Amino acid sequence: MSPLRIPHPQSSTWRQIGDELLVWARTLASAAVYATFLVTFVFQVARVEGFSMQPTLQNQDRLVVNKLTYRFSPPRRNDIVMLYYPLDPDNKPLLVKRVIGEPGDEISIVDGHVYVNGLALKDDYVSPRMRSHDDFGPIHVKPGYYFVMGDHRNNSSDSRTFGEVPAKYIIGRVQLRWWPFVSSRLFE
Repeated sequence: MSPLRIPHPQSSTWRQIGDELLVWARTLASAAVYATFLVTFVFQVARVEGFSMQPTLQNQDRLVVNKLTYRFSPPRRNDIVMLYYPLDPDNKPLLVKRVIGEPGDEISIVDGHVYVNGLALKDDYVSPRMRSHDDFGPIHVKPGYYFVMGDHRNNSSDSRTFGEVPAKYIIGRVQLRWWPFVSSRLFE
């Protein structure tokens, strides 16, 4: 018969610490995988850079962009979207604009007032001091493309300058402004 071995108290403590560290490592690895999945396919946190969406969005506002919504339905007029810069999608920063025209729409601007298919666009979100008085169009939005504009019509590089945006360049719909917290807002 072999003698009874009693584990040294320190070895048991080290084993517990090792087991606990292993549990923490697995938990952190799982969290990293879930976060990567969510950011890649579902949501993205973004920051507004510039003034082209004033007064709706301000420079440095923090946003949550829903990347999943356009997998089930196409962008719609008045959606605020995040998109790649159409002329250089690999190298420019992401843009935030409002969808004005959908595929097949006729867009024209007369003295700063936007017309979609001959009807005046209800755009009371545009401040009178931010409304341009330019003329544009008419143009017909091609299939698979969208016409986007900033809400600050005097200070926005948008489809009036870079043309229509391919649907594949629209990343997602702005769902929430979460910062600054006092002006947080959910966008429908």
